[in-house]
Amino acid sequence: MRHTHRTRRTGARAVALATMLALALTGCVSWFQPNRAPTTSVPTGEDVPAALAPYYHQVLSWRGCGDGMQCTSVTAPLDWSNPEGDTLELALIRQYATGGSPRGSLLVNPGGPGGSGVDFIRDSVDFATSERLQREYTIVGFDPRGVGASTAVTCGDDAVLDDYIYGVVPEERGSDAWFDETERRNAEFGAECLADTGELLGLVDTRSAARDLDLIRAALGDETLTYLGYSYGTYLGAVYAELFPDRAGRLVLDGAIDPSADESEFTLAQAQGFEGALRAYLADCVDRSDCPFTGTVDEAETRVAAIMRALDANPLPAPDGRVLGSSTMFTAIILPLYNRDNWDYLDQLFTDVEANGTEVAFFLADAYNDRESDGSYTTNTTQAFLAINCLDMPSDPDRDHMRAEAEELAAAAPVFGPWMSYGGAFCPQWPFSAERPREAITAPGSPDILVVGTTGDPATPYRWAEALASQLENGHLVTYDGEGHTAYGSSTCVTDTVDDFFVDGDVPASDPLC
Repeated sequence: MRHTHRTRRTGARAVALATMLALALTGCVSWFQPNRAPTTSVPTGEDVPAALAPYYHQVLSWRGCGDGMQCTSVTAPLDWSNPEGDTLELALIRQYATGGSPRGSLLVNPGGPGGSGVDFIRDSVDFATSERLQREYTIVGFDPRGVGASTAVTCGDDAVLDDYIYGVVPEERGSDAWFDETERRNAEFGAECLADTGELLGLVDTRSAARDLDLIRAALGDETLTYLGYSYGTYLGAVYAELFPDRAGRLVLDGAIDPSADESEFTLAQAQGFEGALRAYLADCVDRSDCPFTGTVDEAETRVAAIMRALDANPLPAPDGRVLGSSTMFTAIILPLYNRDNWDYLDQLFTDVEANGTEVAFFLADAYNDRESDGSYTTNTTQAFLAINCLDMPSDPDRDHMRAEAEELAAAAPVFGPWMSYGGAFCPQWPFSAERPREAITAPGSPDILVVGTTGDPATPYRWAEALASQLENGHLVTYDGEGHTAYGSSTCVTDTVDDFFVDGDVPASDPLC
């Protein structure tokens, strides 16, 4: 499958693997008082083109959906260039402000692309937002177009997805035979997605999702958008600010993506980010008596690379009929790297694989891919991720170019670079391709926007936060010096800075350097 990896703050799936064993985080602590929340939203009445008025002025009907939360859906144009054509549905969930008098809605996106905001808020509202924000705002999660409970991208059944994600191409990576087979598989999977999804498959780009976001804002009755976006959600928020600077309110973008980075730059930064996180884990590991590696960090890293090569040449069979190849092993390694609290799982992973075991690797990879032990998938995150990325990120299919890039990646990130190469073998085989180049987002005329970056973030490297904050006309960088993916909730300093901004409008005079 595609070489780049998701950038999402998954709450129940990536915060603590121990909790994932129980299939949930701690239960959501929330309450709802019917007399304090209307069953319908209040239309804004703002002036919009006549063709859009039925969408912007629609009245929402909320229903209880458990744990004191309410759910509804918003109708949006399938194609924003043809609003009088077919429509789609966008799923929403909300927790009413626990303080009783909300200052408005706070919309939250967990990233991805392809992450479900509905699941994120339902399962992890206390991880997504602080108690202070829950008092002040009605917290709203939404599934972007193509995702989850919204009108969704679908691609065959579970067996089709299993074969696509976990299947192994036996030819030598980078050879013509490997390209031929990889491109065939990608084209076949794309055709399956098109057959099942239809026209929507070519309309799940982020600009369309940002237009949906403005529609959701209006349907909720908010004059401006208050928004907390994690990972890919930072890109969605930045695109929104670019398209609707006069409707942007208080926006916080945590775990930022550089919108100007092309595919090569994007992949290189991620490869180096995960490599840096691996070295941080190994530096911690080799000083422990129970570490599965001995010697120096460099020697341990060399051993990890050897494990990857061995699995590429000779995948290990698993009891359920799947085989553990290098790509699945890569996924298994990177999931614990998202959060330092999960590094112990890397000890178990490497110990198990060195003994020719596959249980831990498949547990971790399945958690990343939202796959249950019975072979079913609980989300469509993988399908949506592929569809959205192929519309957002132009890709070069030239094989010689990809081979040269692979050498550069291997030099920059010896462990992960080889397994993150050859991205051009995927999207050019997809039914729809990106039509817009990657470019900086300045959002002229927007209000102040906080951009949060973590120095040791493996999935969205810190330099992306620096880049986005500098591009935005009114961007303000908030740095967290630490490990892990995203910072809100992990750093008291970051959490207080963000909460002060949302609640009081306080903009730090300079980077607080948390």
